[in-house]
Amino acid sequence: MVAQAPAPAVRTPARPVRWTRPATWPREVLALAAYWIASRALMVGLIRSGRTEPAIEVHRLYQGWYRVLRTGTFPVDDVTWQYPPGAALPMLAPGLLPFLSYLQAFVLLVLVADAAVQVALLAAGRGPGRSDWGAWAWALALPLLLGLPYGRYDLPATALAVGALLLVPARPGAAGVLAGVGALVKVWPALTLLGTPRGRTTRQAWTAAAVSALALLLVFAAFFDHAFDFLHAQRGRGVEIESLGGSALQVARQFGWSGRVEQHYGSLEFLGRYVHRVAQLSLLLTAAAFAWLLLWRVRARRWTAATPYDAALSAVLLFTVTSRVISPQYLVWLIGLAAVCLTVEGTTQRPVAFLLLPAVGVTTIDYPLFFDAMQAGGWWPTAVILARNGLLLAAAGWSAARLWRATVSPLPAPRPAANASDAPDPTDATDATDATDATDDPRTDPDAVPAA
Repeated sequence: MVAQAPAPAVRTPARPVRWTRPATWPREVLALAAYWIASRALMVGLIRSGRTEPAIEVHRLYQGWYRVLRTGTFPVDDVTWQYPPGAALPMLAPGLLPFLSYLQAFVLLVLVADAAVQVALLAAGRGPGRSDWGAWAWALALPLLLGLPYGRYDLPATALAVGALLLVPARPGAAGVLAGVGALVKVWPALTLLGTPRGRTTRQAWTAAAVSALALLLVFAAFFDHAFDFLHAQRGRGVEIESLGGSALQVARQFGWSGRVEQHYGSLEFLGRYVHRVAQLSLLLTAAAFAWLLLWRVRARRWTAATPYDAALSAVLLFTVTSRVISPQYLVWLIGLAAVCLTVEGTTQRPVAFLLLPAVGVTTIDYPLFFDAMQAGGWWPTAVILARNGLLLAAAGWSAARLWRATVSPLPAPRPAANASDAPDPTDATDATDATDATDDPRTDPDAVPAA
């Protein structure tokens, strides 16, 4: 009797995922959705009372700007308005929901932007070479800032930057439009296009960004007065108490420096001797960071799927740590860009992203817990801000170094054979020659053209 081969096992086809039907979602997606809903409900609850500082800022500052913008002019003689014209978009958007209060409408719109980022990261993390770490990083890290992200307009700007980055591979023109609009809203999203691959992708993305930003700027110039006042709004900025330079001045104050902290240009800044020099040094460091990024762009030789994302995170980190202001909401930018990096398994920025998590946690200790004490001075608040800025500085340096090694530094040469046993056997030379001759024989070469 002849034995019969066993019948092959029949694999049950995977159930198709329909995103409009949660019952078909994978378990990890259901867990992520449950966590997102619970955490965002807590964040909304923290700002819903209207008594926290972020809610008060939306009530007073943002709504005040909204009333001015509705008259067809940008704020005039208002030192707190230091933003490009596109910032008017998130300020005016709550007016689209007249049945809600300004605070309620603003929080709802920011919540929608948060959800859009979450869905985009989840979609980007599915497929070969992709990871859902980015979606989890966004979901987990943002609530560490408590209700702050829902009381600032940095989250909608981050949504534009995340969308621009994720669209670079498939639709560079659309990516450029989002980056251009984002640049006119908050400036920094323009950096998301720094790492686009050379050639057609870069030409399409950069051209679309320039055209969209210019077109939107002309619209604001046509319909609003004082649209270009933002160009000189930053000239009087000093050194904010949470910046890297502010950390140095905080330490100097513990050793007898006579500077003081006052509300200045919309933020709490140091005033006194040496402050101007610290501010100038910050500007020089920013220029140096920009020069390094240009050098990287010229010298880069290797691009992977993760390179545009990695370069964007490195660029924004460098500009953040060298800025004269490092407000707590700036961490929203870094969380978003780090999450985009983590959607690709081959990213060089995974350890940098993990280093940013404790920086976000310490930022919450700094603000709101130690913020009042920081204005008065003392070693405890000084230690907190030193820890936060030290983590950000380490992350920026580490990020830039890893980006350079992955794209610019020469690849390591192949290691020589460890011992003689790894050397080729001389007796195999004849076989190798025969194999070469067989390969050269036109009769064995399917691509050979027969002689006439």
